[in-house]
Amino acid sequence: MKIVIAIDSLKESLASTEAGEAAKAGIIRVYPKAEVFVRPLADGGEGTATALTLGLNGSFEKVIVTNPMGKKIEAMYGILPDNTAVIEMATAAGLTLISKEERNPFYATTYGVGELIRHAILKGCRRFIVGIGGSATNDGGAGMLAALGVKFLQSDGNEISLGAIGLKELSEIRTDDMLEELAKCEFRVACDVTNPLCGDNGASRIYSPQKGADPKSIPLMDGWLKHYATLAKKIFPKADLNYPGVGAAGGLGFAFQGFLNGALESGVKIVLEETKLEDYIKDADLVITGEGRLDAQTAMGKAPIGVAKIAKKYDKPVIAFAGAVTRDARELNAKGIDAFFPIARGVSTLEDALNKNNARQNMTDAVEQAMRLINIYRGVKF
Repeated sequence: MKIVIAIDSLKESLASTEAGEAAKAGIIRVYPKAEVFVRPLADGGEGTATALTLGLNGSFEKVIVTNPMGKKIEAMYGILPDNTAVIEMATAAGLTLISKEERNPFYATTYGVGELIRHAILKGCRRFIVGIGGSATNDGGAGMLAALGVKFLQSDGNEISLGAIGLKELSEIRTDDMLEELAKCEFRVACDVTNPLCGDNGASRIYSPQKGADPKSIPLMDGWLKHYATLAKKIFPKADLNYPGVGAAGGLGFAFQGFLNGALESGVKIVLEETKLEDYIKDADLVITGEGRLDAQTAMGKAPIGVAKIAKKYDKPVIAFAGAVTRDARELNAKGIDAFFPIARGVSTLEDALNKNNARQNMTDAVEQAMRLINIYRGVKF
């Protein structure tokens, strides 16, 4: 029997591969001779760098970078064996890095994201996977680009301030000092929103309020981003303020799409392709997936559904496990997940449920019982 496991992280508890290995332990109790392949799974958001780096036997790099408010912090990214860098922008410019009192997209910068990319380039990386969820910024990615050598100048020739406020001062963009290596770099950007840069569905109006913007500042930032995009298009004709997803992360999507020729893609799609999950699934007997919580949102296209779609392409059975399961998770049965189970073994506090040792044991025990059921009704024995 060949079984493929691809479980998303159980947030605040088990990383993707930890959950997968716990599930594997449950399988081996029933089928000790089974071939079991644990593959990393993520959706392009929080935990993607860890999942891919650990799951694909990469290594981690720690770098001192600039946080959204200009303070120095330590951030981490992964380098895969093929020298692909895996970066989460939130580790350098994320909303969780600053207090609620500090939140102010006028001044928040993506400069630290550029520092991570620069560091990876100097380490020899030319291929990048970048998750851009969870930003504290609304600077159109100008901070990131500044760290990579792009000059954003005022009318007097001085460089603009960091943050969205700097775009108010912007008069000219120069790329003479842009890192030459960028021309040889490939960027796959995990972006699961389709917002344009400006307008009613743009970065400023939709996302900046949660980053601390007040109603008066929103139209100002929207206008500054439009001006910035107009100047950018004169240098980079492909820069398109209406391209789906360029409004993501306060316009960071625009910087990747317009300046760095980045591909804005579904995070799940990127992860599934990079891990070559389909190659493992096509001749499997069973596929196991899951995440921390299975619910109606899962059915809308989260990572376990991506796994199920591949499995059903080859008519493979799919079972899912999760820390918690809601009633509306029944929608998953119509999306390719044949059966799903919560791993909780009884009533417990949230703290106990999230405890790594408890979660690991719960996953192993739950999977074991599912395997025993399969053994009875399918007659699969070794």
